[in-house]
Amino acid sequence: MWILKVLPRKRLSKFVGKWAFKRFPKALQIQINLAYARYFNIALHETEFPYYDYNSLGEFFIRRLKPSARPVSDKPLIHPSDSQIVQHGVMNSTILIQAKGKDYTVEKLIQIADAKEKYSNGYFITYYLSPKDYHRVHSPVSGYITQIQYCTGDLWPVNQWALKNIPEVYSENERIYVEIATDDGPVGVVFVGATNVGSIVLSFDRKIFTNWKLKTMNKVYDEPIAIEKGAELGMFKMGSTVVVLYNKDIVEKFKNQFDIKDFVKVGQPLIK
Repeated sequence: MWILKVLPRKRLSKFVGKWAFKRFPKALQIQINLAYARYFNIALHETEFPYYDYNSLGEFFIRRLKPSARPVSDKPLIHPSDSQIVQHGVMNSTILIQAKGKDYTVEKLIQIADAKEKYSNGYFITYYLSPKDYHRVHSPVSGYITQIQYCTGDLWPVNQWALKNIPEVYSENERIYVEIATDDGPVGVVFVGATNVGSIVLSFDRKIFTNWKLKTMNKVYDEPIAIEKGAELGMFKMGSTVVVLYNKDIVEKFKNQFDIKDFVKVGQPLIK
């Protein structure tokens, strides 16, 4: 995997992103979409539109689902994405686990001034979205979006090789942090970019997008944006990772109630 270190990862990702949204003649595009769906065993009965109505592979990739496909639990905490949970647990101060023998800190993942104060001894969950997954990310809680942070960075892959060999890969990659204020304190949702992720797009603020020429920046909303549990936050235009951060008050409130499974769907309950 040494070739990953010399590849122009950001330029490659832009190229792949543009190619994915290229429109081929309709008959060919239908076959491309169907081949992709069959290869990754995508549940076509769940998609908002039939596979042959999407005009590019990229459009099919960021497909919405039928409203009935992902019912939202009445529990106060839910899973934000169709994904595999690769790591989770209570943080030791602000330390998160990347892989066995490798960790990183909240302060490096999100570079807001009070990151340690907000999330020390909280709970983290890392969700990996594979190419077969639905690639829109939804709010795990109800509350108000108070601020976001865009961090420029690299675009290393986030596969098992990278997690074992690239130190602090989530903190090295391009990412967007979304902070949601709740009655129990802040919850953070971090969209982490990766190789061949064309871009990350936020549904509530289309002025912020990744893998372009933006510099690291914070944006605080003068009027916080109301968000309901299960509502769409944004999307990956190729696969990647989401890290959700819960503060220590939530950990204490729901102590011993976290119900973690290997594979989860949007809207499923996080707690028992």
